[in-house]
Amino acid sequence: MTIRLSDLGQVYLVCGKTDMRQGIDSLAYLVKSQHELDPFSGAVYLFCGGQRDRFKALYWDGQGFWLLYKRFENGKLAWPRNSDEVEALTAEQVDWLMKGFSITPKINSTKSRDFY
Repeated sequence: MTIRLSDLGQVYLVCGKTDMRQGIDSLAYLVKSQHELDPFSGAVYLFCGGQRDRFKALYWDGQGFWLLYKRFENGKLAWPRNSDEVEALTAEQVDWLMKGFSITPKINSTKSRDFY
């Protein structure tokens, strides 16, 4: 089953390493306090841990928060490490990320996969 995160709203990638033990309240607070964004806006916020083989998605649907968790069994995500940034992703970039591809295309490379 594939969930199209881009269908939910704007998707933001929270760069840097996030403690994956954090739950809904801690991640919502991180979005608001460190990045000055509204966790109740209906946007999807993506967080990645230090191992880069799993991520969490935080989403407010108007009635409550959803916390989605995905772990890739093979490989690592190419996740930006500058912890002061949040990147708005296009629907295409979200699809690439969900399939394990890099969200930034490589120039002069025939192998576009950063993941497996």
